[in-house]
Amino acid sequence: MPQKAWSAKRERQYKHIKQGLRKRGRSEDTAEEIAARTVNKERARSGEAKERSRTSVRDISSGRRGGLRSHRGPGGRTRDQLYEEAKDLGIKGRSKMKKSQLQAAVNRKSGRRSA
Repeated sequence: MPQKAWSAKRERQYKHIKQGLRKRGRSEDTAEEIAARTVNKERARSGEAKERSRTSVRDISSGRRGGLRSHRGPGGRTRDQLYEEAKDLGIKGRSKMKKSQLQAAVNRKSGRRSA
């Protein structure tokens, strides 16, 4: 899944991340998706990407985070991540919602069950 816009360094980074995920038992598709998202986030953080989300730039780096907020676990997604998802889903009143309210609204709108 390497992109034309990626430098040789980002290609190597993608392959390294994907290979590590495969060794840990992730499926080929999942490993490709996680590796591509990680590389794209790092490109956004370093100013290489044309577009970038606020959370890509302001959040801790994916290398330091190490899967802390992989849509599960006690912390789950941040409020900013939930807000961005609510915006994508067209949820009204999201700016006044607390994290728990955003989580519930996103789950209802996307048909997910809460953890």
